[in-house]
Amino acid sequence: MSEIDLSKFEKKVIMRNIEHKDIDKIIELQELCFPGMDPWKKDQLQSHLDIFPEGQICVEFDGEIIGSCSSLIINFDEYDDKHTWDDITDEGYITNHNSDGYNLYGIEVMVHPQFRGMKIGRRLYEARRDLARAHNLKSIIIGGRIPNYHKYADEFTPREYVEEVKEHKIYDPVLSFQLMNGFTVMRINPNYLPDDEASNQYATLMEWNNIDYVAKSKRHYKTSFPVRICVVQYAMKQINSFEDFAQQAEYYIDVAYDAGADFCVFPEIFTTQLMSFLNEHIPRKAVQRVTEYTEEYIELFTDLAVKYNVNIIGGSHFVEEDEHIYNIAYLFRRDGTIEKQYKLHITPNERKWWGISAGEEVEVFDTDCGPIAIQICYDIEFPELARIATEKGAKIIFTPFCTEDRQGYLRVRYCAQSRAVENQIYTVIAGTVGNLPQVENMDIQYAQSAIFAPSDFEFARDGIVGECNPNIEMVVIGDVDLEILRRQRQSGTVRQLKDRRRDIYTVHYKK
Repeated sequence: MSEIDLSKFEKKVIMRNIEHKDIDKIIELQELCFPGMDPWKKDQLQSHLDIFPEGQICVEFDGEIIGSCSSLIINFDEYDDKHTWDDITDEGYITNHNSDGYNLYGIEVMVHPQFRGMKIGRRLYEARRDLARAHNLKSIIIGGRIPNYHKYADEFTPREYVEEVKEHKIYDPVLSFQLMNGFTVMRINPNYLPDDEASNQYATLMEWNNIDYVAKSKRHYKTSFPVRICVVQYAMKQINSFEDFAQQAEYYIDVAYDAGADFCVFPEIFTTQLMSFLNEHIPRKAVQRVTEYTEEYIELFTDLAVKYNVNIIGGSHFVEEDEHIYNIAYLFRRDGTIEKQYKLHITPNERKWWGISAGEEVEVFDTDCGPIAIQICYDIEFPELARIATEKGAKIIFTPFCTEDRQGYLRVRYCAQSRAVENQIYTVIAGTVGNLPQVENMDIQYAQSAIFAPSDFEFARDGIVGECNPNIEMVVIGDVDLEILRRQRQSGTVRQLKDRRRDIYTVHYKK
């Protein structure tokens, strides 16, 4: 007898994180699992993957997705006992996900009807337990449907129905399964899912406690999370070498260090100061000459970030890549790592005089002070970009800018303040002052750099944390509190993030 080819008998079951390419299949699976209920929207699933990809898990069987679950992390104590699914998920977008929270909240589990005898649900629940242990979370909380309740609604109250299921007198495909998987009933919430007619809109709030949870000091409830920002209103003046430029930049970083700042922020294209000794009067050629200093610029600010233990928003710098010149803002973290954000919207002036090309992606960067975004000058005037960055988790948007007159400056300022209010986020603008009379297209500058907050009682008066005097060389140093920001997003006087009408409008990020 020849050797048996075992491969023809194999059936591969793979547990993995959901990816963007799976979104259409997840929606199809949900329509199969929950007929008559509203399925996920694509932008909701995209938001899940952008904000908490670890919490989005699927089971693949022979190349087909046959089960999935979605979760986010929260501090459950901050939510009303009678919360709804929309409350806990920000209407399905999980922008309220809190990576420092105590509880994993499960918002959906589904298994293809043809594969429900393979214990796929148990695999998904175990994956959630592994996730809770990995993040050292106190518990998993779920709002469970009771889909057989409509059959007994005339006979039992929801509480009585739950007791009947707990005593195994009635079988409920969801509640019975959850009880068997170690969850206990905390309470029953009415009006949990408006389109869940089978459960008469009721849900059982259930909890699984992580016995491996270890309390740590960093997990304690925060009363504040201050972040100190030093904004440099940088003077453009004649210099004679790159060393002169480096000396001027280091001076300000030293100021930030002495103030205990977490971030030191420089203006847009402040490296064009190098043009003052390059003796090139044709703007396009002058820009190309500046790009030759890219490696020196990166090496300088990387070293300074580590030396002074401060995260540096290195303004922006012209960089040549694949025969195109881009306006790029760099984040130099104090641990020595580097990120970059391309300017996405190019002004007519940049296009005409310098031939600058546009970038393609909205980035959000993790830092030791939370997630941040950088939107260079003109980019802050497009509200969609700030909305996308906020939905990707950013808490602060830094805007290096360079404007030549008061009108241009006010466009940047007014839009930065608007973005702070619209998105319940902090915004920071850093601009150039002084002049370079010997440099074509960089002769005059106007700025009043500032730090802005949303407008509500717990924030700075007038929404201004601090601002420079107009058009003089100086810095402004201010503290922003990310814990106040988080609380105000949940319970502020107004809640722009929670109250958006996603039923009538959305911002769709094509990337």
